[in-house]
Amino acid sequence: MSEAAVVIENLTKIFKRGVGHKAFTAVKGVSFSVQPGEVYGLIGPNGSGKSTTMKVLLGLLAPNEGRTSIFGMDSQQVESRRAVGFLPENPYFYKHLTGLETVLFFGRLCGLGGKALRDQAQDLLKLTGLEGAADRRLSGYSKGMLQRIGLAQALVHEPRLLVLDEPTAGVDPSGSRRIRDLILDCKKRGITVLVTSHLLEQLQEVCDRIGIMSQGRMVREGPIEELISVENQTEFVLEDASPELLQQIKDLVASNPGAGRLLSMGHPHTTLERMFLKVTEEDPGSKT
Repeated sequence: MSEAAVVIENLTKIFKRGVGHKAFTAVKGVSFSVQPGEVYGLIGPNGSGKSTTMKVLLGLLAPNEGRTSIFGMDSQQVESRRAVGFLPENPYFYKHLTGLETVLFFGRLCGLGGKALRDQAQDLLKLTGLEGAADRRLSGYSKGMLQRIGLAQALVHEPRLLVLDEPTAGVDPSGSRRIRDLILDCKKRGITVLVTSHLLEQLQEVCDRIGIMSQGRMVREGPIEELISVENQTEFVLEDASPELLQQIKDLVASNPGAGRLLSMGHPHTTLERMFLKVTEEDPGSKT
């Protein structure tokens, strides 16, 4: 098996809150991994610890216990961040720069330059659908366009891991669809994506696996198809079955010549949103 893109092992993060205040444990023994080329969604209610987990992974916070690594390198080491592109929830850009100037600026921060950087910037503007706005100042960009220029800057140095924090927050449906398509395009290009979002239907469309956090703990984790399947139910999908057969489906589908063609059999699916609400409401810590 290839080396994991992300490993978070027994991570605990405690914040001290000054004299007279009890320390707050934001993350409690969280463990999960993300494989290369995978789109992994980390979700949870406000205050669940997912943003703290991502900040530790990015080296913005130091863990109290446990370890985090990016492609086998301790993520507290600056060198590990060369493999990472990051788009925060509320990115800050210099609004007087144009779209092209913005991508070039971040490329130079990553040590790039010359014709190679300019060609890369042009390619990314085309990829994000902003080539027509390349010479417009960011002060005239919409929220969706700013998120897409954020994706362009996060990809300018060709990272192996892309970390996205609420990439579609405040973006209209058309812009959200374009961003989701960009995430899937990154996956096709072999880029590993770690994403958080409160828009669960959108995550359901792009993620291979999901981790659900609540009260600082990981309460459910796994492939999305397994998580949203209803385990105590089974559904059959038949093509051209007669009405009579449908009345006797339990006994006759395997043996009756008129059964038609069995297209699929398995567990019906709930939605990611319903499953998320169920497991977080069942979490004993959420009632304290």
